[in-house]
Amino acid sequence: MPIATVNPANGETLRTYEAMGEEEIERRLQLAEATFRTYRTTAFDERARLMHRAADLLEEDQEAIGKVITTEMGKPVKQARAEAAKCAKAMRWYADHAAELLADEEPAESDVKDSGASRALVHYRPLGPVLAVMPWNFPLWQVIRFAAPALMAGNVGLLKHASNVPQTALYLEDLFHRAGFPEGCFQTLLIGSAAVDDILRDERVRAATLTGSEPAGRAVASTAGEMIKKTVLELGGSDPFVVMPSADVDRAARVAVTARTQNAGQSCIAAKRFIVHTDVYDAFVERFTEGMKALTVGDPMDEDTEVGPLSSEQGVDDLVELVDDAVRGGAHVLCGGERPDGPGWYYPPTVLAGVTRDMRIHREEAFGPVATLYRAADLDEAVLIANDTDFGLSSNVWTRDDADVDRFVRDLEAGGVYVNGMTASHPAFPFGGVKRSGYGRELSGHGIREFCNITTVWHGA
Repeated sequence: MPIATVNPANGETLRTYEAMGEEEIERRLQLAEATFRTYRTTAFDERARLMHRAADLLEEDQEAIGKVITTEMGKPVKQARAEAAKCAKAMRWYADHAAELLADEEPAESDVKDSGASRALVHYRPLGPVLAVMPWNFPLWQVIRFAAPALMAGNVGLLKHASNVPQTALYLEDLFHRAGFPEGCFQTLLIGSAAVDDILRDERVRAATLTGSEPAGRAVASTAGEMIKKTVLELGGSDPFVVMPSADVDRAARVAVTARTQNAGQSCIAAKRFIVHTDVYDAFVERFTEGMKALTVGDPMDEDTEVGPLSSEQGVDDLVELVDDAVRGGAHVLCGGERPDGPGWYYPPTVLAGVTRDMRIHREEAFGPVATLYRAADLDEAVLIANDTDFGLSSNVWTRDDADVDRFVRDLEAGGVYVNGMTASHPAFPFGGVKRSGYGRELSGHGIREFCNITTVWHGA
């Protein structure tokens, strides 16, 4: 895949970039290693000052970088600006909390005494250069949620971004440079996917994080395992959105529309499978379908656009295949379902009913604005359908019954359970999945500690 900016709204190639050669990659690896030796010893106050400055600059740039994001991957410009603002918020959160999150921990006095020590503590130390392989769908946020904690912990970052967002990738390197971080703290590697394996095998790279497809995750995990390097993987998702009889059906339907179509449905944590109790199924489906029909699809630079194009022609082709397969298998299209004519890589908000286990869309992640509906006879069947997937990223549950909540929290196989609301990431809460959605956690204290050497310090009596 060429490293290029191609406008998804019209398919026009705007800029192309040459991939970095071996000499430039080597120079950047040397710089990362050298910078880490000194940056690792900086005080939290200094790192926080730099991170706050980077957040300020990002906030000032949000109009301009928002347009770049929209041009590169098609996100409606209002959503792109909101993404920049969210990143600035996360950067400030880690700047303000890193010292506390990584403070030395003292075991219980009785345990220290029992170990024969006069004193003991747990200390968090940075690992070194961390390679981040990041996707295009949230081209700022996916990077910042790795970079902010990694840099605040004293690590340095190497970014291999998706090949269709090179301008955003270069902007991120420039952002940290302008903020005053030492040269080499955060570097963008303009490389193709084939170059990742050799870089991950390099001894100077100490760990890796990847957000992306299941095949990409397998490849990185395999190499990292061979090299005995820590990885965090956030892969696909096919999140359930369960609606029970006690739910506020009107509100659930309104939120469901946003939960399915944010970023044109190109989100791992977008709700994709809508599992509705039979008692409220008809009411929910009517409201949800009408909401999907009412969305404004169009030019992502238009402030009124709610759903823009998909990021690539291949993305549209993949959705067409999934929907056509479902229809051939007996699914009913309640709205959408037909690829529009004209320029750009658009696909309409689509609702499918009558989906069964033998359809591809039941097993595979639909990365676009296509929702599947399931009718559940009771709570047991709702849990069964929700867990009937290889993925386990997050989940959404709508109920006013505390017993329902307890059961879903206990039994849903997912990294998150969001009750009466849609899944959304926040710097204070851990984020990640189970099963084929990956392992490890981003964000919160759990995220900043993923790339730390957790060191026991023991003093004899």
